Amino acid sequence: MGLLDKLSGWLGLKKKEVNVLCLGLDNSGKTTIINQLKPANTQAQEIVPTIGFNIEKFKSSSLSFTVFDMSGQSRYRNLWEHYYKESHAIIFVIDSGDTLRMVVAREELDTLLNHEDIRSKKIPVLFFANKTDLRDAMSSVKVSQMLSLENIQDKPWHICASNAIKGEGLQEGLDWLQDHIKTMNK
Repeated sequence: MGLLDKLSGWLGLKKKEVNVLCLGLDNSGKTTIINQLKPANTQAQEIVPTIGFNIEKFKSSSLSFTVFDMSGQSRYRNLWEHYYKESHAIIFVIDSGDTLRMVVAREELDTLLNHEDIRSKKIPVLFFANKTDLRDAMSSVKVSQMLSLENIQDKPWHICASNAIKGEGLQEGLDWLQDHIKTMNK
């Protein structure tokens, strides 16, 4: 680490680096959300299903994010737990138009929150009730009820309605996440 890096760290000018897991079932919009959060000149033009995981980096006004965009396909979900220990926050994306798989999303969320590496952490969990533009999409309140989010007592959490393709609701969620990561590290 060079002198300028040390000096900027002492002065509080260096952005804190945080690891964020982006989880959810396949086709919920995780990769599209992460793509929208990146600067416009680094966004992918075409989104393809994630196989395994992708790592994306972007910065906000005060944090430097490394996001682990984990595949939501059932055969890859067992990979999630290998990244729990090093995570500072979780983004959990739900397809609010997929009522049939809401039970599966709830089971995966319960497994996540009860894992020993997550259960003991007070890390913030941001939920995106994505695809709210779909005709049969549930509201974020209904998604919250179906996932029993009110039972999460030991972690700060927030749910945002979102439309990842248009970028709607994403900044609100990122602002909430950023604020909670900063307050947890004070």
